[in-house]
Amino acid sequence: MWHRHIWLRPLIVLVVLASVGWVMRARVAATLNAQLASVLQTTLQTEHEALRLWLRTQRSQAESAATDPQIATAIRALVDSAKPDATALELLTLPQLAELRRELTPVLAAHHYNDFIVLKPSGQIVASFRNELVGLTLPAEQFESLSRTVFAGKSTIILPAKSRAVLPDRHGVERSGVPTMFTVAPVLDDQGGVLVALGLRIQPDVEFTHILEIARIGLTGETYAFDRNGTLLSNSRFDEQLRQIGLLSEREDSTLNILLRDPGIDLTTGARPTGSRADLPLTHAITEAVAGRDGVDIHGYRDYRGVLVVGAWQWLSDEGFGIATKVDVSEAHQTLNTINYAFWSLFALLAIASMAMLTSMLRADRMSEQARLATIELKRLGQYTLEEKLGEGGMGVVYRAKHAMLHRPTAVKFLDAAKTNEKTIARFEREVQLTSQLNHPNTIAIYDYGRTPEGVFYYAMEYLDGINLENLVDWHGLQPEGRVIHILKQVCGSLAEAHHIGLIHRDIKPANILLNYRGGLFDFVKLLDFGLVKTTEHAALATHGGGVVGTPLYMSPEACRSPESVDARSDLYAVGAVGYFLLTGTPLFEGESVLDILKAQADTLPEAISQRTTQAVSPELESLLMQCLAKDPAHRPASAQHIAEALSQLATGDSWTDAEARQWWQRFMPKQTKGSLPKTSSSAEFAATVAIEVRHRPESG
Repeated sequence: MWHRHIWLRPLIVLVVLASVGWVMRARVAATLNAQLASVLQTTLQTEHEALRLWLRTQRSQAESAATDPQIATAIRALVDSAKPDATALELLTLPQLAELRRELTPVLAAHHYNDFIVLKPSGQIVASFRNELVGLTLPAEQFESLSRTVFAGKSTIILPAKSRAVLPDRHGVERSGVPTMFTVAPVLDDQGGVLVALGLRIQPDVEFTHILEIARIGLTGETYAFDRNGTLLSNSRFDEQLRQIGLLSEREDSTLNILLRDPGIDLTTGARPTGSRADLPLTHAITEAVAGRDGVDIHGYRDYRGVLVVGAWQWLSDEGFGIATKVDVSEAHQTLNTINYAFWSLFALLAIASMAMLTSMLRADRMSEQARLATIELKRLGQYTLEEKLGEGGMGVVYRAKHAMLHRPTAVKFLDAAKTNEKTIARFEREVQLTSQLNHPNTIAIYDYGRTPEGVFYYAMEYLDGINLENLVDWHGLQPEGRVIHILKQVCGSLAEAHHIGLIHRDIKPANILLNYRGGLFDFVKLLDFGLVKTTEHAALATHGGGVVGTPLYMSPEACRSPESVDARSDLYAVGAVGYFLLTGTPLFEGESVLDILKAQADTLPEAISQRTTQAVSPELESLLMQCLAKDPAHRPASAQHIAEALSQLATGDSWTDAEARQWWQRFMPKQTKGSLPKTSSSAEFAATVAIEVRHRPESG
């Protein structure tokens, strides 16, 4: 086969060029990924440094105000004048409060603070610009943190939290729940001890967020802060988008209102998660950061919108919060995607060119093969005279022929030399030899096989006219119980002979069982396609690579699990499945994939026939077929002969009469009942093709 060696040339060129291109693409990708990781880490460090300097400045300004002599004096005077258990009204009427407000007004204006609080060690607010804050007590979790820092003599920052009082938001609208944060410093008494704490109010959605916007990457990059619970402490770049996908209301900003959780799907596409957002896991970056693992991810993970992003993250243990920077994968990998597109485009063009070369070679070889077959058609093949082509399958061409002396109609199959080699031909020869040992009347008969003078392998089988069981049900619906018994008894007769000499069919299915009108007999069964037959002594010869053998819809559980372990009882399972199909019009199981069907065959009990079909079925027949479908081979009937005998003993075993069969054939298959061999009968051509189509496959079903 000259073409098999020439094909190697374009294939080698394709493999070499593709390998070189792949290596170069991989190197470029590695370089771009390293640069991306560096940009993310540099951006994060820039933001961290800017944030660190800003926080230091805020603490310094709070310390400056707390140590200012006039402010400190005014605070001490207020504290000294207030009773230990003073009410809000009593505190608001103190003249010292008005004096303190006057002292702090220029400080707040100079540094853009919009309020202050004076906090006693008890947690009570004794002074503020806003009357509604005076007299309130801080929540325990906030006060506990202040007790460890400010009342221990150190200044600190209170992280953003929702205000309990009504405050103006950054749009000037008065409402509760406005994000607020404070820079807080201790105010000392005359002996140097901590008297109270002075807090200056910062608007986090303005100043804090502005610091984190210094080094945004591109059009989709952002840096944000978050706490241990995964709550966003700064504003998102995508507030408008978050409102559109329903994560924010029209009046809300993202600060303190977004949980940084992974929805598992891209919310910007309109998709929605099935569960509550509170039950979703934190995003990959937040999970790593709160666990104390700083890092970078350039391969992609989902952010709080469900969009795939790359990013870097860091936990600031001294400050008690984390920061992360990210950018959408679509933007971050834009250059790499362009390179990949160019690579795959060039590879596709190279592959197309190689395929064009291969196609040209194949066409030339095909024309040569067709010339050889044309030569064959013009002459007799031994004792056979070729009459007409019936069809062309995956492995060759089928002709109707006639024996020169017997004038017996025959189907002859020529294997395509371009799709076979000596190894596959040897396997075909073995299968033909095995099948030729069978002479049961319900088994397809093989007459002859050999090679033409041109070296083309062929074999001759009996020509069949009729309809297979798959088409029978598809075209004519559910079959009556008596007819099903009549058909299955003949199938079991064919199998009984094969099993007796150690042959297993392994592909019993409706398409491989043909109903004929033969020798004056109606509904005469022919079992076809022993192409998957194996001997019990030489199981390894029947498979290639340990693949699944058979048709999934009719395979036994043991054939799904371990094809090498099947025996004759696997065929009995298929007989039960065929009977199930004839009575119900459906296979045992259906699934979206072959794997689903194989799993069901192995593990799931089929629904009872009486529950699946619309016609009456006797309990005895249902019991026998369900016994054939037992998952454990040991629980099935002992042999095909036992099934045939059991079918004969059923009360409905003889309910399908010859008269009914004759009437059916004369109504639906009139050409066959006249004994003719119609040249245009699709059923005849189909049967002939299937009958001698020993498919070349790695036994994968």
